Amino acid sequence: MQFGVWAPRAQTVELVLGTGGDATTIPMGRSGSPREGWWTAEAEGAAGTRYAFRLDGGDPRPDPRSGWQPDGVHGPSAVVDPSAFGWTDAGWTGRDVHGAVFYELHVGTFTEEGTFAAAAEHLDHLVDLGVEVVEVLPVSAWDGPWNWGYDGVAPYAVHHEYGGPQGFAAFVDACHAKGLAVALDCVYNHLGPSGNYLGEFGPYFTDKHDTPWGAAVNLDDDGSVEVRRWIVDNALRWFRDFHVDALRLDAVHALVDDSPRHVLQQLADETADLAGELGRPLGLVAESDLNDAVMVTPTAQGGRGMTAQWDDDVHHALHAWLTGERQGYYADFGDPEVVKTVFEEAFFHAGRFSTFRGEVWGAPVDRAQVPGTAFLGYLQTHDQVGNRALGDRIGHLLSPARQAAGAALYLLGPFTPMVFMGEEWNASTKWQFFTSFPDPELGKAVSEGRRGEFGQHGWDAEDVPDPQDPATRENSVLRWDEVAEPEHARVLDWYRSLTALRRELPAFTDLREVRVDVAGNALVLHRGDVRVVVTLGAGADVEVEGTPVEVLASFTDGPAPELLGEGVRTAAEAVVVVRVATAA
Repeated sequence: MQFGVWAPRAQTVELVLGTGGDATTIPMGRSGSPREGWWTAEAEGAAGTRYAFRLDGGDPRPDPRSGWQPDGVHGPSAVVDPSAFGWTDAGWTGRDVHGAVFYELHVGTFTEEGTFAAAAEHLDHLVDLGVEVVEVLPVSAWDGPWNWGYDGVAPYAVHHEYGGPQGFAAFVDACHAKGLAVALDCVYNHLGPSGNYLGEFGPYFTDKHDTPWGAAVNLDDDGSVEVRRWIVDNALRWFRDFHVDALRLDAVHALVDDSPRHVLQQLADETADLAGELGRPLGLVAESDLNDAVMVTPTAQGGRGMTAQWDDDVHHALHAWLTGERQGYYADFGDPEVVKTVFEEAFFHAGRFSTFRGEVWGAPVDRAQVPGTAFLGYLQTHDQVGNRALGDRIGHLLSPARQAAGAALYLLGPFTPMVFMGEEWNASTKWQFFTSFPDPELGKAVSEGRRGEFGQHGWDAEDVPDPQDPATRENSVLRWDEVAEPEHARVLDWYRSLTALRRELPAFTDLREVRVDVAGNALVLHRGDVRVVVTLGAGADVEVEGTPVEVLASFTDGPAPELLGEGVRTAAEAVVVVRVATAA
């Protein structure tokens, strides 16, 4: 087979095949291809064969395009043969992510084992819940066994402790067998702090731009053509070799690119070409802080070409209204009128002043051109739970009725909904920030940094979990034994009823204009002939447009709702989904 590596600044490159005393060193030659800076060598390389590259006589380094790091991110790479995965999903035709129910899943804490194989044992739970897309947090290899995944340093390699490339392929195959699409979270805006050797190979980073993680990934400086190719090829590989259906792209606002053609546009166009070749839809879902629909505008119209994007304003509006929290980025949220604005306009900060940012932020969305399903709405995410000092979930902050109300609004709202793992049964376990860096100095720095950060915001540093303590990860693992307990089962039944309504009623497949009415402590979401009525505080008689004829679902800790001639009588904290008779 041919081994190749891009190392444009090296004077000599050697392929180190094997390990220890059995290692063989093979000189590599400059490639004769039009792509400058590549070195190649022919050698035997069956699946699993260890190999590395030595630049100018230095230490052997793993391949920047390594598909597997079975000995850790500092060790040699291993050859991966995608043709040996043994797929059974030939009949899978894919799924459009627009309007599909997403489920955000972290493999390392979804089960005690923390593996793809163990996660696959719970796929029936997701099917029963009404999930249609399983969004897997990053699986690219990092240093240490446990991590959220955002400290990856080998973007092509599947984390060995999860099950490696074979394990991930088997997981995707199992999902497809259950009718579940798979979205993979990919991080292209930075690499982790341990095991990043890219700078030794070439100009993968540039000082031309700054990001929260330091030097930016080189998208528009000398050598950027190959760096962009490294990113786009990685994305296409997940689609082609691992049969993934969509990618979630982390913090794309940090992909600073002043090129005439942004790297996201390049990725969008090449993804569309591959979708045509494979004969199934392929999605790109961006996490963007820009509040600008340019992300989901087609590239032919000058946009970035993403299929959909996360919408944190949905989360902020619901969270602040339901919890009463106003700190940090919740400062401008909390009023039910803000909920109305977000549900009708997609963003609250859409040319409005952002107190948290200290400037006018975002741009209005033309809802006649951009459907609500181009935005993901949610009540919590890995970020919004794990980046709290104690990792407390929304259900730890609210009464069951309030969580049920928030769930009804986003699951029956105009957006593409996403459930965070365990939310559906109000899991008792927290989800905290954890790492497992083997380097004691790095581990100490991470622990002290985390505690110092929250100490500046008024938390007692001793109360903040130590990311490096194995107990922090263990305390974040879902407890599947509690799902059948009455208080958890009741919440799970509610989520199942909401996804069933979303799936079965025409009101929720109609993507036309949505409307929200606010009256005192009551909020009414209009979706076709369905009204979602939420009351927080004192019980109320809530008027609704159209004559209520049927209660489709309700969740309350008080008396059952009553239908009135022109509305609904609710308990103090309640959510009621009703069908109304509308004029012909």
